[in-house]
This record gives sequence, C-alpha cells and structure tokens, in this order.
Amino acid sequence: MPAKSQDLHGNVPDKAKVALLLIDVISDFEVEDSEELFKNTLPIARNLSILKERAKKERVPVIYVNDNFGKWRSDFKKLPEHCLKDDVRGRPIVELLLPDDEDYFVLKPKHSGFFSTTPDVLLTYLQVNTLILTGITTDICVLFTANDAYMRDYNLCVLKDCVASVKLEENEHALKHIKRVLKADTRLSNEIDFNAFN
Repeated sequence: MPAKSQDLHGNVPDKAKVALLLIDVISDFEVEDSEELFKNTLPIARNLSILKERAKKERVPVIYVNDNFGKWRSDFKKLPEHCLKDDVRGRPIVELLLPDDEDYFVLKPKHSGFFSTTPDVLLTYLQVNTLILTGITTDICVLFTANDAYMRDYNLCVLKDCVASVKLEENEHALKHIKRVLKADTRLSNEIDFNAFN
C-alpha cells in the first residue's frame, strides 16, 4: 500500500480550517438577464477581489467553483481566456477576479458545487470545517452549494456584500433563507477575520 501523501505539493497549507469558494464568477455574462446580473455583480466583485487578496495573505485556500455552461469538452482555463479575449460583458469582472496558479478550480455541471464534483476530497484532506461562499447567483447556485455544504456539516459564511442575484429582492430573500435555515453567518466581508477560524 502506498504511503499517504504528506502535502499538496506546496500549493496550499496541509491544514486549513477555512476555505474561500468563488461560485460562477468567471462568466461572460452573455446569458438571459445578464445585463441586470452584471450590474449587480460588479460591486460585489470589487469586494471579493479585496477579500481574495486578504485570504491569499493568510494562506487560506481559494477554490473557484464554476459552471461548465453545458460544454462538456471545456476546461477551466478556456473560460477566463474567452472572457478576456472576446468582446463580452463580463470582462471587467473576470479581470478583477482572475484565478492565479495557486488557486483551485472545479467545473460543475449543475447548480451545486458539490453535485458530481470533487471538492469533498480537497476539503477533507485540508480538514476544512468552515466554508466562505461568495459569487452568483445567491438564489440559485450559491443557495444550492450552501445547502449541500450544510448537509455535509460545514460551518457556513455567505458574505452579503460578496454575493449577487438578478433581482435585489431575490438576493435579500435568499440571504435571509440561508441565514435562518442553513445557520450561515451573513456578515460583511471586511468583518471576516481569517485567523478566527484556526
């Protein structure tokens, strides 16, 4: 039997009590209702960019969980390339949130970041017990991911200034539901102290 791997090749710490998930932020925003969604996402992308930078300084793993948009032959690298090279609405957001070499990514086929995907293996290895969920849309993919994380007994933070939906009232309703039913912390991103999770 082979020896258990002692590290993840220096990319992330061997143990991390918290991980930051960015859900569906790499998008061209060329879908139905995309103009309204883009307008609501741009401000949270700025907040998320600052949060991600803080997370990196604290060696908190950053995991992009992104829709494959039904393109089963796609890979994650093609998504940002498309958004940066082609004339698409989502370019400013992707420029703010561009993944780097140390980030992890998961392509998801459905709404939840846990459905038919692989983050469980990484999160278990790291011994993560708290997930900070950010991204779009709060009332669909963030909600479904939060629900599945809750069912797996993760503590949840869904930061209200780092999530967006097409309609502001749908966003507020989803946040209230996530806080009440899934027991998530919905504070502002500048109130997060990553060291408090260790």
